[in-house]
Amino acid sequence: MTKLRVGLLFGGRSGEHEVSISSAIAIANALCSGENQNRYDFYPFYIQKDGVWQNTVTSRIVLDSGKPLPVETANPAQLWQFPPEAAQMEVWFPILHGPNGEDGTMQGLLTLMQVPWVGSGVLGSSVGMDKLMMKMAFAYAGLPQVKYMGVRRSQICSDADVLPKLWDDIEGAIGYPCFVKPANLGSSVGIAKVRNRKELEAALNSAASYDRRIIIEEAISGIREVECAVLGNGDPKTSVIGEITYDSDFYDYETKYTEGLAGLKIPAPLPEEVATKIREMSRQALAAVDARGLSRVDFFYVESTGDIFINEINTLPGFTATSMYPRLWDAAGIPFPELVHQLIQFAREQSNFQ
Repeated sequence: MTKLRVGLLFGGRSGEHEVSISSAIAIANALCSGENQNRYDFYPFYIQKDGVWQNTVTSRIVLDSGKPLPVETANPAQLWQFPPEAAQMEVWFPILHGPNGEDGTMQGLLTLMQVPWVGSGVLGSSVGMDKLMMKMAFAYAGLPQVKYMGVRRSQICSDADVLPKLWDDIEGAIGYPCFVKPANLGSSVGIAKVRNRKELEAALNSAASYDRRIIIEEAISGIREVECAVLGNGDPKTSVIGEITYDSDFYDYETKYTEGLAGLKIPAPLPEEVATKIREMSRQALAAVDARGLSRVDFFYVESTGDIFINEINTLPGFTATSMYPRLWDAAGIPFPELVHQLIQFAREQSNFQ
């Protein structure tokens, strides 16, 4: 049987570069496990933090070490020059988290390559990445959300006479406590929970250093954070529901990626009608942003009232062996190597409809 050539794209120009390497290691192991050994030949392609693509030999070194390569000032002539092996790929598995990876930019490049890839297309990726556009799509679809508003970096960088009006607007529309987030980052990078005007000012300045669009969200007390994994194209499957538990003030970057600071309950102890509703809302979320292939949809559940609020969709979720997305499917009877196989098959299926 002829093996399918799979290009594993990882690293990238993003603050989530290291997370991408961890995800790629897990996927590489899955591609070399069980039946996948007979199905696939995988070729790693590491993209440095400066945007330079490395050949497969150097990329395997990065996978083996688990550490990014040190970079110097990139030679512009090297940027986006593909290693010769790239032309031989029959399907791509991009696991590039964050900007320049899951925001539609890489998906546009893969579209021009005319080779199928795992995950959403340009539209689903870009809308799913930008939290403000995502929330507008969810609102149009009638999905319940907490109160939110968007501001621009230019507003935050206004002169001292204008800024108090912005703070007044935020306090009037959202109030305290609230979350301040860059619109186009994942993994809780740049997010702050604020309780007063001084903290709000600092959080807005911090978020503006990451993105020119910032979102402010209401912080509701007594919430449970639950997540659902979705798999497939036209008629996607939904997983069991998982719950994140932690003792920190919120699910920040340190809590998310430091071993022992957060726990997962799979399946989440929820009433069946709540779990059913979350699964249905997850499918609606995919349709709202035009996502496909794989996504993880995050929710807030307020047990005291029974309210369910959709938080966000992640069209290229973390894919380490301990990440929520593969663990949810493992609990649903799809082990990690089989999940990787199914995702590649969904990519090939979708290529017929590009």
